[in-house]
Amino acid sequence: MNADFWHKKWEKGDIGFHEATVNPLLEAHIGKLQLSAGSRIFLPLCGKTLDIAWLYTAGYRIAGVELSKHAVLQLFNELRLVPSVTPTSISAITRYSAPGIDILVGDIFAVDAGTLGAIDAVYDRAALVALPADDRIIYSEHISKISAGAIQLLITYEYASEKLQGPPFAVNAGEIHRNYSAHYQPEELEQQYIAGGLKGVDAINKAWLLRPRKTTGDPLCQS
Repeated sequence: MNADFWHKKWEKGDIGFHEATVNPLLEAHIGKLQLSAGSRIFLPLCGKTLDIAWLYTAGYRIAGVELSKHAVLQLFNELRLVPSVTPTSISAITRYSAPGIDILVGDIFAVDAGTLGAIDAVYDRAALVALPADDRIIYSEHISKISAGAIQLLITYEYASEKLQGPPFAVNAGEIHRNYSAHYQPEELEQQYIAGGLKGVDAINKAWLLRPRKTTGDPLCQS
């Protein structure tokens, strides 16, 4: 992951990737995660997404990881919360927290399961699509490990990659199955055409449900 690229984006306020509304695929499919009130949802590379406020208001506890301190300070300011700032056992990771919300600032690949803590689900709208292909392979395995294989709601983009250079990167169905099927059963839930395209290129958003494969004896693991 090109950390300098993302730091400069946030420092300059060049955040065209920040959506001005709650993601409609989240609203449509949050129920597929079958979570109870108070469940802890992990948002990797969360930025200051409005999805956090929506989930927080709905009664979920939030866990996140974000590279940029600028993004996290803006997030807490927009939530009208004053975070406590504490070090973690990982020197490169700092914790920003308030009741019901816990954001780790630093490189997501440095985060371990103990620092993240127990979670009930992963909602990935911005992380996978922010990474180049080689990093996506490592990332998918890392998220499974630090989340203890928690169920995931994953949002991706698909477009003609020869017409547009990410981020956000195009991630097709074949890649989802290659990178996730060792630990999950991927299910495509919905696709939505993006009005006006993505930077002028025809594109769609897809929602995926990644159900964990519990054990090697699970029927889902048989193929």
